[in-house]
Amino acid sequence: QVQLVESGGGLVQAGGSLRLSCAASGSIFSINFMGWHRQAPGKQRELVATITSGGSTNYADSVKGRFTISRDNAKNTVYLQMNSLKPEDTAVYYCNAAGKYYSGSYLRFGDYWGQGTQVTVSS
Repeated sequence: QVQLVESGGGLVQAGGSLRLSCAASGSIFSINFMGWHRQAPGKQRELVATITSGGSTNYADSVKGRFTISRDNAKNTVYLQMNSLKPEDTAVYYCNAAGKYYSGSYLRFGDYWGQGTQVTVSS
């Protein structure tokens, strides 16, 4: 199995910055996709950004130009640098990782989620 541990959330004023980190550990063979999603109160969870093992990135239109996703493949860690934060960015941010892990002598595909970290942007 794979565990994801997020860190870096908190309270920041509008226009400020935060950096989220998410480290994957466990019986990892390879992680293809890593990403961040968020869920604001009363709203559905939405994709924020994803990154492949090769470094290809994808962003929600609402964060393009403000957020940057990156990863350290050697550490199985993904980062989200969030700049020019807005009150509407307030949400619980969840890390996601999809890839293969060892299960006994087999390789299995898994899609894992972290427990979430709160980001609050005050106006």
